[in-house]
Amino acid sequence: MWQRLSLRSRINLLLAIVLILGLGLNVARLVLEAGPRVMAEDRSVTRLAREFVETIVGSLSESSDPEARLDQIMGDLKRLRHVNITRQSESPAAAPLDAHGESDAAREVPVWFIALVHPGSTSVSVPISINGKTSALVISSIPNDEIAEIWDEILTQLEVGSVVVLVLLVITMIVVGRALAPLQSLSRAMTAIEAGSYDVYIKPAGAPELAAICTKLNHLAATLGKVVEEKRQLAERAISLQDLERQEIARELHDEFGPYLFALRVHAGALMRLANAPAPAAESVRKHGSAILEQVHELQQFTRRILERLRPVGLAELGLREALGALQRLWNESHPDVEIETNISRALGEAGETAELTIYRVVQEALTNVFRHARATAINISIEPAEPPVGVTGNRDYALVRVRDNGRGLKPDQKFGLGLTGMRERILALGGTLTVASGESGVTIEAMVPTRVL
Repeated sequence: MWQRLSLRSRINLLLAIVLILGLGLNVARLVLEAGPRVMAEDRSVTRLAREFVETIVGSLSESSDPEARLDQIMGDLKRLRHVNITRQSESPAAAPLDAHGESDAAREVPVWFIALVHPGSTSVSVPISINGKTSALVISSIPNDEIAEIWDEILTQLEVGSVVVLVLLVITMIVVGRALAPLQSLSRAMTAIEAGSYDVYIKPAGAPELAAICTKLNHLAATLGKVVEEKRQLAERAISLQDLERQEIARELHDEFGPYLFALRVHAGALMRLANAPAPAAESVRKHGSAILEQVHELQQFTRRILERLRPVGLAELGLREALGALQRLWNESHPDVEIETNISRALGEAGETAELTIYRVVQEALTNVFRHARATAINISIEPAEPPVGVTGNRDYALVRVRDNGRGLKPDQKFGLGLTGMRERILALGGTLTVASGESGVTIEAMVPTRVL
């Protein structure tokens, strides 16, 4: 049941229990102190009454009629409220009655309370001698007023304490309710965030701790909204880049395949005409055949480059080193005048299929840009393990991919092409970074690629 109570109900319930316990302890203290107070009152009244009676009794011998004088004294003593004085031969007199005919001890005081604080009366005897006869006066205490006073204190404590407890409880409920009011707003905001609504805002209120939580939740919602929007834009750019890449490949296929196929058709037609001639010239046949072989070779090279762009051949089967080696050999065949140096650290280890494909694409795109725009004569490629980028947390390994050329560099206002833009988006989606630095000695591309989780 306790687990089902809200925080506000728990606080109010605990406070009510504490206040009631405090009131109960205070009443219990009064009850425990009642007995000693009544006993002290008994002893005090009995002592005073004894001294008074001894003084009066001492004057009986001077009276002409001691017996009559004693009867007069006994009549006067019966008017005392806190003690009962009788002669030893008499039965104890009843307690004095109030105007309603009820004894003081019984007035509004429960019998059980009287028995608890005053189990029995305290009595003492004062010996007297009248005309040679020895007797005694018995003094008994009647602490009715003291008991009634204690009972009134207990009732007053209960009444006042109950009012105080109720007032404090009401005040606490109001204060706690206002202090914890932001929790409802926090709950609604979290529900909205869970449903995908990140434009929620909670006005910081309540205790400083809750106000701080409201502020942090507002910041969290704004950050999540920004991340989701960036993710949406990234997905849009990825789709756009894929479409543009398809268009580029289609254009290259049209631009490259068209001339080659046209040339092949021309040479094949010439061979057909030579075949129909009465005496074909061998030199012409060899010329057209050699041209066809050259065009086929160029088509094969172009097809390999297109296939490499679509999916690296041998990456999954042979690994990153062999795939990069094949890529280097492909570019060396088409550009033998450019020196390409590749260094892959032995400490890199297994990077995972996604990471290896990303590293391959970075190197491929960098080489494509170099051969298209840089007019470089030397390219250096290095891949090695690296520490995580500054500000990045997480238990992951990273690989630093660096491609440096000695070309003419980038223009100050030059923007990234589709290839580098798509590569940057891809690396950012994986949790890495990509930077491009241009100087007088060429361009350096550095990519931090997450490889594996430790």
